[in-house]
Formats: sequence, C-alpha cells, structure tokens
Amino acid sequence: MTAMTVTSIYRYPVKGMTGEAMASVAVAAGQTIPFDRAYAIENGSGRFDPDHPKYLPKITFLMLMRDERLATLRTVFDESSETLTILRDGKQVAKGNLSTAIGRKMIEQFVAAYMKTALRGAPKIISASGHSFSDVSAKCLHIVNLASVRDLERIVGRPIDPLRFRANLYVDGVPAWDELSWEGRTIAIGAARLKVFARTQRCDATNVDPETGQRDMALPANLMRAFNHSDFGIYARVTAAGTINQGDEILMVDA
Repeated sequence: MTAMTVTSIYRYPVKGMTGEAMASVAVAAGQTIPFDRAYAIENGSGRFDPDHPKYLPKITFLMLMRDERLATLRTVFDESSETLTILRDGKQVAKGNLSTAIGRKMIEQFVAAYMKTALRGAPKIISASGHSFSDVSAKCLHIVNLASVRDLERIVGRPIDPLRFRANLYVDGVPAWDELSWEGRTIAIGAARLKVFARTQRCDATNVDPETGQRDMALPANLMRAFNHSDFGIYARVTAAGTINQGDEILMVDA
C-alpha cells in the first residue's frame, strides 16, 4: 500500500496573489502557516478594522474569483523584511515593504493602475497582527488530494494544474475523494496534528488558469454535474504544533 505523503507546501502571503512553495514549515496550534493570507488588498473603501480584526467575505478584496487578471502577476515575498516584489513577464514592476506605509503605497499605486477597471475605489493593503484573510473564518490549513485532481482531470477530459485550488498542503497516496470523508478525524504529520473540520466548497476562482489568467474551465459546474456537490479539498485546524516537511508521511491517528 502506498504511504500517504505531503508532496508540496504552499503559502499565499497576499490574498489573491501567487503562492510560494516551501520545503518545510513549523505550524502552531490554532494558527495558519506563518504569513499565509497575512495581507489582503481592499477593493475600495472597506470595513476592515486592524485594531479589531474580523472575518470579512472575500468579495471585500481583490481576488481571483472575480479579478482573474491578478493571475498574470508573480509575487516574491521576503519574510524577514516583509517585502513584496511583483513581477510581470519576468520583470519587476513594483516592490514595497508591506510593514511600512511607504512600502504599501508603492504596491497600492501599481495595483491602482494595473487593476483599474476592476476597482470600486482606491486599493488598500491591509493586515492585522495574527489575522489571516482566509476564505473561512477559522485559522486553518487547506489540503488537496492529488489523486482527486487526477480523477477530476478524467471527468473534464483535460489536465488541471493543482495550483488552481490554492491549497496549503498537496498530498498523495490517498485514494481519490477519500479525503472528503475525513471530517472530524485527526491526521498526524510528524509531531503536528491536524483535525479536519470541513470540506472546501469551490468557487469560480478555480476556473482561472494560474499561469495565464484565462478563465478557461468550469470546475465547480463539472463537480456539481458529476457528484451533485462542488466540494474539493478539506480544511483542517492545527491542534498540536510541529514541523511539516515536503515528503513527510501522513497518518490517521484516530479509529
């Protein structure tokens, strides 16, 4: 029997922008991957209060479900300085330290020009200590099974880039769709423990090719036709701290 393993780890420092592959990451109980969705870009005047951060629906922000042009940009995030570099066609088009007002302004000015037709007002980069701009209110990790990706490829009749699903952990060695039955169960990856609490209901962001920015698939619709639901992937809370490495084995630790 093939072992269940972590094949890749990703975080998304700025909501809606490109992710970063990680060889390993230390996770803490009740937290996300460090700096995952730590920043977001408000689309015009918003309701986010950094002194009293609360979950807000993703429609508040620039995001791929509606703003697919974001996918034509590449970003590099330096954790030590919290500096974001934005590239287009391999060339740097903006750079700024997101922990400073002037650095955020440099990024906001570029976004204002590049995303002009999608904006309801001036874009604003927002953050708050310890807050994550996830699509769900819970602090968690998003997990996608590559066997399920392969089976969905069979259903739609064409290759699917797994990065369309913007997961934190991509896993393999799991039968296709088996992960959808894990709700309420706990998995172990090294010392870390993650308790699965929900299936991921997919939105139209998955229809956007992460390389080209083209809206070229209808994945939620295909899921609905094939399975009568649009769930793909799972959410899990970290219940015990540990380090997760690419290639680590995954074990079910409950009966």
